[in-house]
Amino acid sequence: METNNIKPFKNISAWQGIATSKCPRCRRGPIFATGPYSFGGQKMYERCSHCGLTYEREPGYWYVAMFVSYALNVAEMVTCAVAISVLTGSKSPWLYTGVILGAVFLLSPFNYRYSRVLLLYWLTPGLNYEAWRAEAPPVDSKLPNNLKD
Repeated sequence: METNNIKPFKNISAWQGIATSKCPRCRRGPIFATGPYSFGGQKMYERCSHCGLTYEREPGYWYVAMFVSYALNVAEMVTCAVAISVLTGSKSPWLYTGVILGAVFLLSPFNYRYSRVLLLYWLTPGLNYEAWRAEAPPVDSKLPNNLKD
């Protein structure tokens, strides 16, 4: 009797795919090889291990992620400023500057990762979820050994 080691795939929502940094086309393959706060820095795969999607859609594609990161930074800074004002009532610019710069520093790995993920999921025209790719066998299993990463 032959055993099948392939687990049945449970469809995940776009929000789950974003939160777990999965490929936007199949929502199975990881986008990043390392965690957001790993000591070696964040390593990103060039393509999806499941469906073969190349993450860098064109040369210079990730420059747009800087604008997404900027928007995330502004939102975090405003949130910190409002939280400081509500929680402490302080008018000291040094308190605001210290807390906001500390938050920006601590959240920079988060912003790096999710600016790229949000760019892939929401700001890339023509890149949509394709459920049939999630159910298909991984593309790496179809490649000859000399073409695998």
